[in-house]
Amino acid sequence: MSKIRPVEIYLDSEPPDPEVPRPVRGSQVTFADLAEPQSQNVAGTLFGGVLLGFIDRAAAFCAMKHAGRPVVTKSFDEVEFNEPIYIGELVVAHASVNFTGRTSMEVGVRVMAQNPITGVERHTNTCYATFVALDENGRPARVPPILPETDEEKRRHADGQRRREERLARRRPRPSSASGD
Repeated sequence: MSKIRPVEIYLDSEPPDPEVPRPVRGSQVTFADLAEPQSQNVAGTLFGGVLLGFIDRAAAFCAMKHAGRPVVTKSFDEVEFNEPIYIGELVVAHASVNFTGRTSMEVGVRVMAQNPITGVERHTNTCYATFVALDENGRPARVPPILPETDEEKRRHADGQRRREERLARRRPRPSSASGD
C-alpha cells in the first residue's frame, strides 16, 4: 500500500468555480471533543494551546469546505479566554466563513463548553481566523465569494469586511505578494 500525503487526498476533486458565490450554510462546521485530563493546565482547566489547536482545525475544515481546496492558517485575531473549560466538559466549536477576499477567507469560531450530562452550555470565547486556499502547487488560489442569505450572515459579512480592512491597514509591507490577498 502506498503512503498518501495528506494534501493528495484533496487533489482528486475539482474545486468550485471561483466566480460563483457559495452559501455560508454549505461550509459551516461543528466540532466537538471532550476536555480530557492530559490536556489540562496547572489550574486544572483546559490548556489554552489545546483549545487553539481545536479551533484551528474546526476553522480549517470550514475554510476547506468553502474553498474546495487545501488551506493554511494565515492569522488569528485576538483570542480571549473568557470562561474556563473544565476537564470532563464537551468543547463545541461552531465555525462559519464570514468574509472572503481573492485567496483568503475569514472564519468565525464560537466556542461553547457543555456539560455532557445536563447539556447546559457556556460561551467561552469567539475568535476569527484567516486562511489562504492553496492550488496544486501550494500557491495561493482564488476562492469563491460567500453568499450571505440571512440577516445574521449579512451582518457577519459586513463585520468581516471591516476586520479585513483593519488587518490590511496593520500589515507591514512585504516584499512578496504570496501572502494571500
